[in-house]
Amino acid sequence: MTIPQNSSAEDSLIARYFKPLATDPGAFGLVDDAAVLSSSGDDIVVTTDAVVEGVHYLASDPPDTIARKALRVNLSDLAAKGASPAGFVLTLALRSKEDAWLRPFADALGEDAKTFTCPLLGGDTVSTPGPQMISITAFGRVPKGRMVGRTGANPRDVILVTGTIGDAALGLDVLTGGAVAAALTSDPAAKDALISRYRIPQPRNRLAQAVRHHATAAMDVSDGLAGDLTKLCAASGVSATISVADVPLSAAAAGLIARDVVCVETLLAGGDDYEVLCTVPPAQSDALIAAGQAVGVAVTAIGTIVAGHERPRFLDRQGQELALKRLSYSHF
Repeated sequence: MTIPQNSSAEDSLIARYFKPLATDPGAFGLVDDAAVLSSSGDDIVVTTDAVVEGVHYLASDPPDTIARKALRVNLSDLAAKGASPAGFVLTLALRSKEDAWLRPFADALGEDAKTFTCPLLGGDTVSTPGPQMISITAFGRVPKGRMVGRTGANPRDVILVTGTIGDAALGLDVLTGGAVAAALTSDPAAKDALISRYRIPQPRNRLAQAVRHHATAAMDVSDGLAGDLTKLCAASGVSATISVADVPLSAAAAGLIARDVVCVETLLAGGDDYEVLCTVPPAQSDALIAAGQAVGVAVTAIGTIVAGHERPRFLDRQGQELALKRLSYSHF
């Protein structure tokens, strides 16, 4: 892309930092106002998420981690739908156009776009006097009629979740100097691991095909396991019973629970996990767990879908229901 002498600062910014990321032919080198996403008979899955400074990331977070989080939260949605990434469009609301921030941001975004085979297709950049904001709309492909929604869960389905739950909420506590930070003063490795879970989600796209083949309903855990399961059950017209002892925790999270530094509600309702939550017929749950093992993604059975319209029940080791005061993170 050749920038003419009378080009705007926005044009120059786009050409310098983001044109190299637009590798799909349908992006036209970002010289047009629109892109073409070629279709091959598949359904196109569309998802969008924004990350806002002070809400989804801290002003002190490194720009490379902000870029990765902005893209990966959208990739996580595609994984839960059983979709393969196809491309994304980017909107940036920036306070300034300093190379020291934009260069590592663009480099990390480009690395993730290549890693996840999800090229930049286009977007927009604007100036803002307020908090910075990055909004991404991602596109994915699934065979026709095969997207996994939230409405298909059936009684007796097994409830599965990938990875571990609650680490991101603990990582945020570390970064903001809370009780977790104080408790892990002598364990820098644990602190770093929790911070990484908050700053850089690990979308489970390697498991997307298996989710598509086995799951009756699925979504990603973004606002908290308890709240997101409640949403899935409401969409499917069912309820659920969860064994809290079976919810997978990292060693750091389990240790903090054992020391009474945090309560289990913090982990169940904390948000920012970006794991896949899905329901699977009993005869297929082992197959999905095995598929996870094959690609290095832990998949754990944590409960069962039951008939009814009540809020899901979370039971402790004694079978007593936990009274959760909070189910999820809320933006409002």
